[in-house]
Amino acid sequence: MTEDWTEKYRPKKLSEVIGNPTPMKELKEWAESWTDGIPDKRAAVLIGSPGIGKTSSAIALANDMQWDVVEMNASDQRTAAAIEDVALRASHFNSLGKDEEYKKSAEGRKKLIVLDEADNLFGNADRGALPAINELIKTTKQPVVLIVNDFYALSKKSSAVKADTVQITLRKPVARSIAGALKKIADSEGVAAGDAVLMKIAENSNGDMRAAVRDLEALSHGKDSLDISSAEVLQERAVRKDMYTVLDKMFRKNDPFGARTALYDADVDPETAILWIDENLPYEYAEHGDLVRGYEKLSKADVFLGRVSKRQYYGLWSYAGEMMTAGVAVAKMSSRTSSERLRFPMYLMKMSRSKSMRTVKSSLCYKIACYLHTSTKRVGTDILGPLKEIAANDPEIRVMLVKNVGLEPEELGFLIDSKIDSKIVKETFRIASQREMSDRPEAGLRAEAVPEKPSGPGVPAKEDPQIKNEKPVPDVAGKKPQSNLFDF
Repeated sequence: MTEDWTEKYRPKKLSEVIGNPTPMKELKEWAESWTDGIPDKRAAVLIGSPGIGKTSSAIALANDMQWDVVEMNASDQRTAAAIEDVALRASHFNSLGKDEEYKKSAEGRKKLIVLDEADNLFGNADRGALPAINELIKTTKQPVVLIVNDFYALSKKSSAVKADTVQITLRKPVARSIAGALKKIADSEGVAAGDAVLMKIAENSNGDMRAAVRDLEALSHGKDSLDISSAEVLQERAVRKDMYTVLDKMFRKNDPFGARTALYDADVDPETAILWIDENLPYEYAEHGDLVRGYEKLSKADVFLGRVSKRQYYGLWSYAGEMMTAGVAVAKMSSRTSSERLRFPMYLMKMSRSKSMRTVKSSLCYKIACYLHTSTKRVGTDILGPLKEIAANDPEIRVMLVKNVGLEPEELGFLIDSKIDSKIVKETFRIASQREMSDRPEAGLRAEAVPEKPSGPGVPAKEDPQIKNEKPVPDVAGKKPQSNLFDF
């Protein structure tokens, strides 16, 4: 089986990573800071869109520094226990390298710990992963690289990721740089490819080097030469036109049909698009008449969206789209054009920032509801508010919630309005863990200390006075009486 070209031609050195010389220099400087001991920033974060070479850069760095690599990606289990077992252990202990030569880290052998897609942590599958990552960042004795697509999504959950790491952002390489790299691969594989076809593949990749290599491999299969006609089979990758393009055509270029087409090409549903237009309409239409006519068209679009929701007939989306783009665009009669920046919808911004908090709140209410045998709605309306005040001021309540209710660091942090890596959250979990460990042997000693009741044919059985006064539940039709809740 032939090796995949994306792996076969993965950069072996940082100098082979295309399109990002400055980020590669910053990454090398951070790595070299480990030669003088443990630096202040023990972890680096590589930020950028998929396919631009983040993972390849980390592996190339390890090759340049002659480090071993310990990698965890999204396909691995990334719970707190898994990260502690793999990454934390690797960060504190020596091991055999790929060459099977044992060499202590003090003598120069280090391991690069790579956490791929560190911003994609999902629910129970990655339970407790973020606190373990925070601990890894602060205590590791080996270099750590986190690879993320959305740094903001990760940093807003923890101050350690933002304050205790070196952040390095990679950019999409230009088409000419990608074409040059494809030329070297084609020459190595014995495929004669002209500059025009290589440039076509590079432009079609939209800055994704991995996609470009795969396209070249697919076109070269069973061939020894490529020309421009070979690239015609490539489908143009959909480049998402965002709402800024739609708004620019509507408000700045007075292009109704262009705005309508741009909305169809954008990866945005009409319910979201109308929020964008509603947010910017008052700033773009300064004349009162334009503003009134614009909101009339926008209100008609909203009526169609309401009918879609009520009737579940999505064919009306096209009418709503026409009204909110072309309709609003033709409502403008004046020639005045705004020079202010286009605004992101405040509603979406607030909902996005509170999404993780709402998820944590839902999980917290569910656990408390199960513990108190009540509904999550009642917990949210009647119990959660007072419990917040009690937990914030009573350490014993916090320990009880962790130990008995089973709260995670994110949930306790939400309850007492603290970050998951704060001192109060760490201390609560430390005490709860100690008590759980101390309860186990004590329970065993108590069980051994209770003498067994003598039994046998000559020993009369003693009646329990509590049981004596209870009336037995009659047996119905020879069936065993059903247990009630208090039997458990």
